[in-house]
Formats: sequence, C-alpha cells, structure tokens
Amino acid sequence: MTEPDSETRSDSQAHDRTPSEGGDQPSKKRRRRRRGKGGGRDGEGGGGDGGEARREEPRESSSSDREGGDRERRRRGGRGRGKGGGGGGRDGRPMHESTDERPETQRRERRPVSREDVEHWEEIFGEKTFADLGLRSSVLKGVEAAGFTSPTKIQAEMIPAVLSGKDVLGQSRTGTGKTAAFGLPLFHLATRELPFQTIILAPTRELAIQIAQELADLGKFTPIRVSAVYGGQNIATQAEALDKGPEIIVATPGRLMDMVERGHLHLRNVKFAILDEVDRMLDIGFREDIRKILKAIKGEHQTVFVSATISDEIEKLASNYMNDPVRLETTGGSLTASLVQQHYLTVNPWEKRRMLLHLLTHEEPDLTIVFCRMKRTVDDVARYLRDKGIDAHAIHGDMYQGKRNSVMRRLRSGELGVLVASDLAARGLDVDNISHVVNYDLPDDPEIYIHRIGRTARAGRKGVAWSLVMPDQGELLTAIEKLANIHIPHLDYPDFVPGPPPERVQAERAAEEKRIEKLKEQSNRFANAPLPRAKAENDPRFPGGVVPTKLPPRSMGGRVRTTRSNKPPVSDDGDKSEKSEKKSD
Repeated sequence: MTEPDSETRSDSQAHDRTPSEGGDQPSKKRRRRRRGKGGGRDGEGGGGDGGEARREEPRESSSSDREGGDRERRRRGGRGRGKGGGGGGRDGRPMHESTDERPETQRRERRPVSREDVEHWEEIFGEKTFADLGLRSSVLKGVEAAGFTSPTKIQAEMIPAVLSGKDVLGQSRTGTGKTAAFGLPLFHLATRELPFQTIILAPTRELAIQIAQELADLGKFTPIRVSAVYGGQNIATQAEALDKGPEIIVATPGRLMDMVERGHLHLRNVKFAILDEVDRMLDIGFREDIRKILKAIKGEHQTVFVSATISDEIEKLASNYMNDPVRLETTGGSLTASLVQQHYLTVNPWEKRRMLLHLLTHEEPDLTIVFCRMKRTVDDVARYLRDKGIDAHAIHGDMYQGKRNSVMRRLRSGELGVLVASDLAARGLDVDNISHVVNYDLPDDPEIYIHRIGRTARAGRKGVAWSLVMPDQGELLTAIEKLANIHIPHLDYPDFVPGPPPERVQAERAAEEKRIEKLKEQSNRFANAPLPRAKAENDPRFPGGVVPTKLPPRSMGGRVRTTRSNKPPVSDDGDKSEKSEKKSD
C-alpha cells in the first residue's frame, strides 16, 4: 500500500519522467530501469527484487559519488545510501548500531538545558527529576548523556503511567519531549533477545527516522536495538537489518505491513504498540492500516497513543483497541519555542526574496534552513540565492533519494551554508549545528511552525527563527503565538528599502481602483435620483398628487372564470335519473 506522502515519489516514477537524451535509450539501461520498478508495496520505495538485482551489480568508487552525480549512483545501484545501497540510518549506518560508531563530525555534544536558557521554566518542567521516575541506571545514563536534566510535564506524567503497565492516551503539543516520554520506559521494560517486541508507528518516513535516531541516542547504554522501517529506501537493506532481530521497530504503517507480508517481520512478540502523532496519521489516510496492524497484535500488550489533539475518531479508535487507558493532557509550554529567539518581519509578497537575501547577507548566520510551502518555490528561491552568490541547495520530495542523501551529507559535514526545504522533506531533519530558521512562507498550521523552528536549538543550544509575514497574515501569526504561548516581536530593518511594485501588481491595483470608482458613481447616481412621487403630482388619477400605498389589482384581460354554472338548476329526481342513465351506459 502506497503511503500517502504528498511529497514522496517512487524512484520508478522519477525515472519515467526523465527524458532520454539522444533518442532511445540502450536496451541495457531500459532493462535496469524495469528491474528498479519492482519492490515496495504498490510502488512504495524502490526495493524488492529490483533492489536485490541492483545490489548484485559491480560497485565502483568514484568522485561523482561525493558530488551527488545521479547517473553514477544509478549505475552503482546504491543511490547514495552508503554501503549496500541503503541503510537504516540517515548517515548510511543501520539504526541498531551504537551511536559511538558515528564519524566525529556527527556525534552529538549536548549541553544540559538550564533555567537560564528557558523562559517560562515552570510552564514546561515539573519539580521531579528523571531519577524520581523509577528508571534504571543505564537509562538514566543515556538521559544524562543526551543533555536532559529535568523531565517536562508530559514526561513526568507519561513515564510512570507506561511503567505501571497501563494503556495511555496522551495529549501534548509539539516540542514538549513526547519521544522521550514514551521511549524511556521502553528501554526500562524491554528484554534482550526478544525481537520485534515494540512497534512504534509514525505518519512520515522523516519522522520515523527522527524518532529512531532519538531513541538510539537515549538508549545507547542499554542492549536494546532500534531499527527504522519506512518507504522510499531499499527493502533488501531494511530486511537485512530486521533479520538481526532488533527489539524496537520504528515504522510507517505502509512499509510495516509490507515487511509483515514479505515475512521479514512478525507481530507475535509485540508487547508495546506506540502510535505517535495519531491525529496526523488519520488525516493523511492511514485509518485502515492502523486498524489492521492493531487487530493483528494478538498477545497481551500495552498501547500508547500520543497526539496533539484528541478528536472523536481517536476516541473511537482508543475505545476499540485500548483497555481503560490513562488519559493525560498537559497544557505546559513548548521547550522548542522557549529555546528559540523568534522574530517576524512584515513584507509584501514581491519583496520576500530581496528581504531573505538582505537577512542572509547582513546577519551572516552559520547554517540556515529556509522553509517554503511549495516545491516549486523551493527551487525558485534556491536558484535566486545562487544567482546572488549564496551557496544555497534545495531539498524536497520530488528529488532523487540519492540527491537528497548527498545534500544531507554535505549539510551534516558543514559544507552547506543555506538549505531551502519543504516541510515534509525536512520533517525528520536532525542536525545539531543549525543556527537559524527562516519561514519564507508562513505555514497554515501552527503545529508545522513549531516543527520548523525545532530544527534549530538542538542539543541544548539556542537558535534564531525569522518569519516573513505578509500584511494579510496577522490572524495566522496570532494563532501561532497562542500555540507557542509566546509573543513574537516585530523586527525592523531601516536600511532595507522596498522597491516599486511589479507591473503586474500595479496593473491589478489600477483595475481595482477603477472598479471602486465605478461603484461610487453608481451609488451617487441612485442617491440623487428624483422621487417617483413628484412625477404623479399632475396625474389626474391621483388628486393632489397623493399616491395610495396600496393599489387595487390590475385586470389582465380574458374571460373571467367562476365556480357558477350557466345551466338551469336540476331537480333531485332528475339528478338521480341522470346518474342512473350514466351507470346503465
């Protein structure tokens, strides 16, 4: 079943849209392309038999691999995923391996978050410590290494509830530490050598990658292994990781069902079923997949739902698949929003690119992500910045997976200065050294805003977020402020001189002004028109010019129809005889 990711496209579809150069393609390339169309569930990712066939082809090392050459990667079959053409991790490393094996440039150096770093500390954190929650020492060691000192309110409530063995229905806003809230109890309760005992479902592959990476960091001092399973990557490589029997599986629903049907994964050992962002999974069409997965888990297990909102549909789902769940609802603030210094700039739509260029050239941020709503805008903005001398690169769902991996490698290594991205492509982006986030297009959903600015202020650092707000978006900005529980101040650049509106805008304004003037003229003409009563003053039908308010109905001519008959009256006897004659006829 294809995962309904609006920005995800299978590799086979991408190849089909690529025009051939110099006439028909060689038959060898066509055969390889046909092999690549096999694999994922109804086209979900380029894996399956096609992926295995590509893995058996000879591999060559080439400098174009570092440069992101799509043609060379297609010939090698790996599509830029590192050894074996795939890999569970975003850096080409399987998720279940220890994080100590990362290259030096990719290791996290977290700094603990203190009260001085966070505004409204009392709204986000409670009075307890992680040691008060009853976690094992090996789990607490991972928490300390991750830079966490105090649990957030959702963590302080959910961790004891999960440890008690009860089902949990938790509602908490984005940026409050939900992953650690349901993840830390798993490392405390999970047992070694029992594969697939925990299933965590996420709506998108980017979020699945992010959850798996965060859990790998939190559980680095425990023997529990984590593996990510999602669409858009080689099935053969993910199957190889599953064959090792990791205890925790983070997956998108479509790819999880695909792996179960292929026999690489089973649900017999499941003790914990976690559904993260349930509201979003339902919104993008995973209803039936979720029901099938939960129904297939037969043994005794715990179920945890985590969502930003609890709708009637989620309540119904919980009543069917949960046993007297503990309900948690936290109204605390967002840690993400508190660590990020946020500002907005008022700008007309035709000045947004110039304003973005002004920010990047005057502020000179270390590493910036620019978020756009449309993939076409992502390409246009990246092209504009490159034309102005800024090394900007684009990433969105229509790009080849190998090209996306190449951009991500350069981003993590610090080679990129500006990344222009769409929301889904950067959903699971987890890079520690991002200093600034720019909302080139303000999102319609305030939750997406929190996800965006959460790309900065990682590992206990502070970050900066700029939002370009158009004059008609004041109501949306207010909704974002309410969700983040923060006032976003206005940022003014006196040295930025707006240019004249483009000719198209000037023509539209002139047409609008002309239309308004025409309406005013019509209104004035009707207002100054003479009253019809003055015309009737000399009419002989209305003496004295007095027009009655109600006139008698006018006759339309023609014969007047009445209920009376012109026939002579008939006696009672005659009437009876007439009726009898009709009956006899």
